[in-house]
Amino acid sequence: MSIPLILTSLLTTSAVLAFPNVRRAPQVYDACINANDIALTFDDGPYIYLRSISDQFTAAGAKATFYMNGNNWDCIYNADRISDVKYAYAAGHMIGSHTWSHADLTTLSTAQIQDGMFRMEEAFSRILGIKPAFMRPPFGSYNDNIQSIAAARGQSLALWDWDTGDADGNTTAQSEALYNDVISAKVKNALILEHETEETTANTLVPFAIKLFQGKGYNVIPTFGRYYFSLTIPLARDDGPMPRCQPLPGHRSCTATNRVLDVRWNTRSWRSLRRLHRMRNRHTRLLEYDHFRPD
Repeated sequence: MSIPLILTSLLTTSAVLAFPNVRRAPQVYDACINANDIALTFDDGPYIYLRSISDQFTAAGAKATFYMNGNNWDCIYNADRISDVKYAYAAGHMIGSHTWSHADLTTLSTAQIQDGMFRMEEAFSRILGIKPAFMRPPFGSYNDNIQSIAAARGQSLALWDWDTGDADGNTTAQSEALYNDVISAKVKNALILEHETEETTANTLVPFAIKLFQGKGYNVIPTFGRYYFSLTIPLARDDGPMPRCQPLPGHRSCTATNRVLDVRWNTRSWRSLRRLHRMRNRHTRLLEYDHFRPD
């Protein structure tokens, strides 16, 4: 399956993405580059508002960026969430990693960081047949070790330069004021943080922001250009059932304590995944890295 490439707001290097197994300096993006580009980005999903947000962008001829977790507000392997992720992907929106459980990576060991990133990559491999080229660290928290780990896995870090505060208790009016501040500041571009999990964001902020920015002549587009390493096909469905997440005790905001995650594996599915990551084709080469096998 070929991935359409969309000309978007941040510069990437074609050679790097064509050969992701080549180690490179870790990169961190916290702003757009091109004039008149606005990237509206949504963290912490997939959740029940994903389709609605996707449809609103599509109807406006715009594109969104979604940084997803594996087991945060919901489990990415739940049937509805699988369907929603595929839906947003098919609509041409950018999908990136937000790690598996939304843990603050700076508090974890190297093995734990690798494991959380790998589980998210495995989910995207199974569901979409892709490996994301970008990871947004939870809370925007990272250090040199995290940058190096991400770079070794072929991923850059994606941050933001404007925050709506929609998951931190801001009212709708306060978040809308942030969008108006972007306009008032007469910025040439903006990389804005929202959260897919907030009902007011999906139902009020999204239509407000799209209308406002498009009305001022901005392009509302994904954060990056080439944003996947294509695996060509999703992981074969005949190697056992999808992994399952530990049941969630309830929804939370991104500032709450992280929950323990649990994915059950069987030997057959693990071996199949290892085979998948050894695949090569003439279009792309996959990054090889140490795997941290779940307990």
